[in-house]
Amino acid sequence: MSNVVVAKFGGSSLADSKQFIKVKEIIASNNRRNYIIPSAPGKRHSKDHKITDLLYMCQQLASHGLNFDEIYNLVQKRFEDICVELNLNLDISSLLKEIRKKIQEGASKDYAASRGEYLNAIILSNYLDMKFIDAAGLIVFDEKGFLDSKATDKNVKTKLREISHGIIPGFYGSMPNGEIKVFSRGGSDITGAIIAQAINAEIYENWTDVSGFLMADPKIVKNPKPIEKITYKELRELSYMGAPVLHEEAIFPVRKAGIPINIKNTNNPEDTGTLIINDLEPVTHLGTITGIAGKKDFTVISIEKTLMGAEKGFFRKLMSVLETNNVAIEHMPSSIDSISLIIANFELNSKLDRIIEEIRIYCNPDSIICYPNMALIAVVGRGMINTKGISAKIFTALANKGVNIRMISQGSSELNIIVGIENVDFEKAITAIYEAF
Repeated sequence: MSNVVVAKFGGSSLADSKQFIKVKEIIASNNRRNYIIPSAPGKRHSKDHKITDLLYMCQQLASHGLNFDEIYNLVQKRFEDICVELNLNLDISSLLKEIRKKIQEGASKDYAASRGEYLNAIILSNYLDMKFIDAAGLIVFDEKGFLDSKATDKNVKTKLREISHGIIPGFYGSMPNGEIKVFSRGGSDITGAIIAQAINAEIYENWTDVSGFLMADPKIVKNPKPIEKITYKELRELSYMGAPVLHEEAIFPVRKAGIPINIKNTNNPEDTGTLIINDLEPVTHLGTITGIAGKKDFTVISIEKTLMGAEKGFFRKLMSVLETNNVAIEHMPSSIDSISLIIANFELNSKLDRIIEEIRIYCNPDSIICYPNMALIAVVGRGMINTKGISAKIFTALANKGVNIRMISQGSSELNIIVGIENVDFEKAITAIYEAF
């Protein structure tokens, strides 16, 4: 099925009947979009509620023996309105009545939460005249609630061989006993990726309300350029530094199979979007960056000791202090006689004084200095590899804006350069780097 396209539509893409009409036009514009993965209806406006959140509330109230009619009526009205406005010949009220009864009788949290996707898929299959394929019969979880990849893969291959076009609800599957189980994170994105990988799709389209990823945060940089192409590795680097991207679990199945993901905008389907490609694809734009991302609120613990590198066991002792205090390190740049530990503030909480004291006792350094209120910015891009002057460009841009660099770290892959600056300079620094490139 290598020329087949799997398309997932997010909650904002299917929030109401107007969005359903857009989705129908998108699917009709490419006859290779054979398998469609819908999410539950999302918010129609900022004060609206996601259907999944309302269903969770219904289950919660029912589990305490409380009346949930008022909340459930909102769910019912949304689905009935979509059907009426699309002029569908579908008895959605009977399905809603049955779900209400099951929640009343103590259905699980997972069952309740999954019904948004279930109902939206039934509506979409009726509207598009495509076959509805229940994800409960495709996606398999083991006894412990983990995805059973082998059984799922076999199921998808076998069942979809007989069905050339279909609507498969995202977000859920079933346990060995038939009970409904939802994915803990990444929801419908994971379902889409699993289906795309199992049938060896040509491409996995992820339709949402943005035209792909942007080179920088639009809250900081005015009208940042979209990223047209990005590798999985670059994506990981940017997401690690806080850029809003797809969940790791949603990427893994297609990354493993070498299937590209195209992030597209349902409201502007003609936009190119962002194509997530294989790490081995050749670099076409040397000397360029892919994106900039960053996070605030770090503390740097700078430790100095003469002949530190020659002292056997020094680094092991240092690491054991952090390990016994259950603290993770973000970065650890070092020089011949010094090392800096960069730690997120939430990791430290009230442990800082204790950690410094323990380092003094175990490691006997010449000095320890703490720098609070630090921010990290990652400049990411395969185009930076083996390109002279990239670092100079970054540092010149920061210097020209009066930003003091407190730390520099570059991985051996040369995929990213991380600079440490003060929190107050964060927005100014990101804008300066973006403008330089």
